[in-house]
Amino acid sequence: MLLIHHWDTDGIASAALVAKALGLEDFTNLSPPIGEFRFDGRIRKAIEKANKIYVLDLNLPHEVENLEKEVIFIDHHIQPRIRNPKVRQINPALEGNDAPSASFVVSSYFSLWNAWSALGAIGDIGDRAFEIPKVGEFLKKEGLTEKEALRLVQLIDSNYIVMERESVEKAVEILLSSTLRELLEYEPWIENAEAIEKAIQDAFSNVELKGNFAFIEFTSPFNIISKIARKAVWEAGYEGAIVVNRDFHGKGQIYFRISSNLKERINMGDIISALKSRGFNAGGKSEVLGCVCERDRIGEALEIINAHLR
Repeated sequence: MLLIHHWDTDGIASAALVAKALGLEDFTNLSPPIGEFRFDGRIRKAIEKANKIYVLDLNLPHEVENLEKEVIFIDHHIQPRIRNPKVRQINPALEGNDAPSASFVVSSYFSLWNAWSALGAIGDIGDRAFEIPKVGEFLKKEGLTEKEALRLVQLIDSNYIVMERESVEKAVEILLSSTLRELLEYEPWIENAEAIEKAIQDAFSNVELKGNFAFIEFTSPFNIISKIARKAVWEAGYEGAIVVNRDFHGKGQIYFRISSNLKERINMGDIISALKSRGFNAGGKSEVLGCVCERDRIGEALEIINAHLR
């Protein structure tokens, strides 16, 4: 049995739920390269050896279209229907319904609900998950406060933020073999979280203000750029934040976030289109833009963003 899952809390919780629901003792679980939505050679080799495959919380329907193995594809993202008859696609979004997380879809499919179901939702939608009655119910059964649940998500997510793919995969086993209260004291994850927080604080100490916009430059191997932008806009109250990681594993990272009251004045879609027309790998939505590029093209990308802001 092969479980292929996303690298965040929702993906890890979904994999643990499947393993528990099926009573699996002998299985392999793998995550794609962190930050890359694709099956790499490592995953493809595992697929060749597997009898049955679960794909969880990964919006990669194209990756399973040509597989000749039995696949259960469970997700909650908007996506096209998979045509491969060997794939069973479980996704409420196909019928126009919403699910807060893949963990909720997995739990519904197997009729297995617990605090992992709740953690997946908290990992995906944050504080809004506490408005879902089921989330509060499962946390209460586990004796966890909302603050402790948020801390657990922070600890589990720390594995992908520090870019440790094997630690992401090991997290499924740890979740299956530990109580959630034990995980609040799990030292490797605590050390990760402390290193991440220090990197965020160090980056935030370099804020340059342009009007009520924050411009933040830093260098780090950690995938923290979106967290810094959220901190600038959501916590510090800046109208917008342009954050640049000058060297993220040999690449440049740019992240642009604006406050919700600027959505009418700044058309993020136009900026994304302008970046793409110049060959940049860029994407986002109405309030955020992300771009990964060669380090020597960071200035060019920033010029395109600034031209729209002027």
